[in-house]
Amino acid sequence: MKKPLGILLLLVVLVAVLCAGLWLGGHPESLPSGLRSAFVNDDRALRAEIQSKIEAGYYQKVDPQVLENGSLSGMVQALPDDFSHYFSPKDAQTLSEDLSGNFDGVGMSIQENKAGLEVVRVFPGSPAEKVGIRPEDIITRVDGESIAGMASELATSKIKGPAGTKVDLTVVNPRTGKQSKVEPERANIDVPVVDSKIETVDGYKVGVIQLVTFSEGVHAQLAKEVKKLDDEGVDGLILDLRGNGGGLLDEAVLTSSVFIKDGLIVSTHGRVEPEKKYNAIGAPIDTTTPMVVLVDGGTASAAEILAGALRDRGRAAAVIGQQTFGKGVFQEVEPLSNGGTLNLTVGGFYLPDGENLANDGIKPDVDARDKPRTKQDEALPVALDALAKALKQK
Repeated sequence: MKKPLGILLLLVVLVAVLCAGLWLGGHPESLPSGLRSAFVNDDRALRAEIQSKIEAGYYQKVDPQVLENGSLSGMVQALPDDFSHYFSPKDAQTLSEDLSGNFDGVGMSIQENKAGLEVVRVFPGSPAEKVGIRPEDIITRVDGESIAGMASELATSKIKGPAGTKVDLTVVNPRTGKQSKVEPERANIDVPVVDSKIETVDGYKVGVIQLVTFSEGVHAQLAKEVKKLDDEGVDGLILDLRGNGGGLLDEAVLTSSVFIKDGLIVSTHGRVEPEKKYNAIGAPIDTTTPMVVLVDGGTASAAEILAGALRDRGRAAAVIGQQTFGKGVFQEVEPLSNGGTLNLTVGGFYLPDGENLANDGIKPDVDARDKPRTKQDEALPVALDALAKALKQK
């Protein structure tokens, strides 16, 4: 009888030790300092110790999950890179819903700014325009929540929402520092991603094509506009990429292929990512009509690839405007075990001449600056004059 009782007692002790080990593994701050240093990674123990002291002594009650997400986010923010981000499970779900196309917005394009989001373009007739938001304004809060340092994807998703609902935005005028609150009503924003018009300069008919983003299928729309302008007998083309924050890499290659017959458009590689070369695809629509590219500080990512390929391959006579954003890296989205996601920079992209644009961007051949708060477009006439000179030299 004693033997089974001894075995049972041993099992009880083992289970108790196992449970204690599991608990202490999740609460290393409860271990004596000697044991803690012997059995637990110092960094993990220190993080747990800090969390324990915050929970015990901070003047307000804090959700442990908030601290955990902050710790994970801080690890990614420590990287010397503005484009890598950790998204908590809740934020990852918000982004997933946003990407599904179920949300509407207020009608503006933006770019990241340390203080929040910088407005690059406000679409005519949009809710943003109606409440007085202007290009260069900085949005610092959404519904009272600071978006400073927040990933642009997440900050933008907080502004978007069902049509008919309102969103409270705190807006700062960068010129005066004046802060104001506006409350635009979200709506379905139907803005053509490709648009064109015909201008006349020195007797030449010039087709001006504005490309807003690099969403899926934009290359087909671009090809259609180029073909339409060709049928109307334009002498030259201006490709306006101002305020275009980029998008899909494949679309950058395909839009370049509208103008470039063959050869390299862009290449990518990283520390562990093998080199990939992306060449022109399919039959181009127009490889001969003289053209210039119009850019500014809001021209980024895929838009920089297109502008750079046209420049390096000699297809564009000149790049006009302001230095581009300089996003010479790309990210991959990694799902995490907690339901969150990690948007991690894994490599850089390189133009045909081998240039990586990270931090530097494309420097224009001819400087032209539009004043965003005026109705007149001061940069377009400069591009028209530059194209006229190229046409005269043809």
